[in-house]
Amino acid sequence: MFKYLEYASLAILLALTNSVALAEFTEEDVKKSFYPYENYTPEFAGYTPGMIINQANVEQFKDILDPALYAHVSKGDVELQTKKTESLELHPNYIKATLDAVNNPPSLTGEGQVGNFVAGRAFPQEPDINDPQAGLKLAWNYQYGYNWGDNAAIYPFYWKFRNLESGKVERTIKWNFHFLNWKHRVNQEPVPEIANNPSNLFRSVYVYAAEPFDIANTQLLIHRYKNDLKRDDAWLYLGFQRRVRRLATGQTTDSFLGTDLMIEDFEGYNNRVSDYDWKFVGAKNGLLPFHNHNDLNLATDMPAETDGYQFVDFHGKGNCYPKSTWELRKVYELHGTPKDPNHPLSKRVMFVDAQTFTIPRQSEFDRKGELWKSFTICQAYPDTHMAKNKGTGVSIDDCFMMQDLQAGHCTTGQFKGQVDPALNPVNMFTVQNLRKSGR
Repeated sequence: MFKYLEYASLAILLALTNSVALAEFTEEDVKKSFYPYENYTPEFAGYTPGMIINQANVEQFKDILDPALYAHVSKGDVELQTKKTESLELHPNYIKATLDAVNNPPSLTGEGQVGNFVAGRAFPQEPDINDPQAGLKLAWNYQYGYNWGDNAAIYPFYWKFRNLESGKVERTIKWNFHFLNWKHRVNQEPVPEIANNPSNLFRSVYVYAAEPFDIANTQLLIHRYKNDLKRDDAWLYLGFQRRVRRLATGQTTDSFLGTDLMIEDFEGYNNRVSDYDWKFVGAKNGLLPFHNHNDLNLATDMPAETDGYQFVDFHGKGNCYPKSTWELRKVYELHGTPKDPNHPLSKRVMFVDAQTFTIPRQSEFDRKGELWKSFTICQAYPDTHMAKNKGTGVSIDDCFMMQDLQAGHCTTGQFKGQVDPALNPVNMFTVQNLRKSGR
């Protein structure tokens, strides 16, 4: 009898060991993850920070450009102004939350979920190409990243539909985007989570269209749950219909209000980790769009902000390319394959910044496996952006380009990103607010 119990206990222990993998890491792992440039400067033969990479010299630098970006430059559609690599250090509280887990690390379950996690970077150790779960861990680092911090707003946010050949602006939409983390908070009270959360939400996004008149007052609300295996809920309020309707799952992968983006594209990737299979392809030095906002030649053709804020400008073919600067940075190449066979994409190829875990560059492939879209989200250093963003430790999304290479079209975005909890009250992220704001 006792022998049977001993074997049974051993079997249970082995089953638990197989289903839950502890992600052990050290303080040194955390240091290397958040301060990769402390004792290391990315280099490439012939590359000098400050140089311009263009059609004349791009072949020499092909290996530090992702394939879609290389194609843009080699065709003469854009030139890349480079700058010295800087360290964009995330908020000390986010780093501390990661360090606090050294002796009690998060786990990765057999279902691909993260357990025993409070806050910070779940898997700060350097990804191993031989680890079959390395891609999944990187995806979780992005999902639980410090993108916009605990909450923030892009207020306002201009999207322009542009013809790639003529550069004609076909349509401009003025949005307000709002983000709120319900859990895994590190900086803005309450920490680590908002107590009144009966639905057990992880994160919410609220979007409001201010202009033009035909879609004014259109609103979008997205709820992502702590349980990543539970599907997101999303609601759309259409101003002209004056009613709220729940979005079907597939609608998050449709063209959003005629733009070149899907709802799933927001922030680089806006969906559950469990909706994709993830593969880590490798680490390299690559060019990514990082800039000091106040050092740029900013747009002069945009509506004036009362505080004097100016938006990032665009240039190149069709005025589709953000006039950002480019840095040689440590990059993780991450491939995501949708599990749904009806998904419009066959693959996402993401070039993840290893320090911030933002996704500044990405390529999207259609169902036939052909390159379809090229996606840039430029990152701004918070201390050289708006005064209220100084010291926030947030890598500020500052502009974007989504180019449909097959249709010869692009959508560009110009941000006024504000890390300001006053702009994001909890009651904003409710279905009741859609109805109230829509009256």
